[in-house]
Amino acid sequence: MTDLDSSKAKILVQLDADAQPSVFDRIVAVDAGVQHLFAYGNVQPDQVAPLVHGAIFTRHRRDLKSTAIFIGASNVAAGEALLKAVTSAFFGPLRVSVMLDANGANTTAAAAVVSAARHLDLARTTALILAGTGPVGQRLARLLGAQGAAVRLASRSHERAAQAAVAVNRRLGQAQITPCTTADHDQLGAALAGVELLFAAGASGIELLPASIRRPARDLKIAIDLNAVPPVGIEGVQVSDERVERDGATVYGALCVGSTKMKIHKAAIRSLFAGNDRVLDAEQIYALARQLADQDRSES
Repeated sequence: MTDLDSSKAKILVQLDADAQPSVFDRIVAVDAGVQHLFAYGNVQPDQVAPLVHGAIFTRHRRDLKSTAIFIGASNVAAGEALLKAVTSAFFGPLRVSVMLDANGANTTAAAAVVSAARHLDLARTTALILAGTGPVGQRLARLLGAQGAAVRLASRSHERAAQAAVAVNRRLGQAQITPCTTADHDQLGAALAGVELLFAAGASGIELLPASIRRPARDLKIAIDLNAVPPVGIEGVQVSDERVERDGATVYGALCVGSTKMKIHKAAIRSLFAGNDRVLDAEQIYALARQLADQDRSES
């Protein structure tokens, strides 16, 4: 008997809050070894229970590890609502593993933080997240705060930054996240003071940090830009940069981080079929990303 019963194919049920289930997520699932993919779009939380019951009642308990659920959405809050509905539909041993990666936020944040951890002791690091109120930014804050980093969560709106910081701190159970405002160049420069680690997590095609503001930031050691669409988020960083030194800091471009994200995404999908009780959100996906990074270091 193999780890996965050869008579039971790997089935992934994709639940997406968008009208059309993500083609990106479907292709990654196939490339990760999923044999049958059932994709449902425009799924609402009150429609989830019958779909979940269809997944858990059709196979013997010992075979439930061969079925898993992936949750996607362009709206991360909608994806989170689906995750809550999915886990609420489980009972006793009748459950399957489930992964949330709405808008790619969890795998992208995990890839960015694990890249930074190659160079810095995060527990001793001060980090700044530009456009930190978005889904990737808030997950970056969660992951960094959980590692003990002092995090400045930035937005052009102080109110939005404060609201996001309160939400992340509440989730962490500690006050590691400080809001800051970056509405003009003076505020940007002040936010960068003493920062060793920088992330640009804004929407595509928006420059968040001009080179004229970044270059004087002499404490900056690592800068990671997550925007691949011109203009990039950090002026002077190229999308293909990988551990390139620019103006005294080591930088990562979006395509480099994206390559790491893809490895994490595929590995997370594969890990769903190791058992029937896994729930992969940002923290669990980051733990997997760290394991992959450790394996890469041991093999190099």
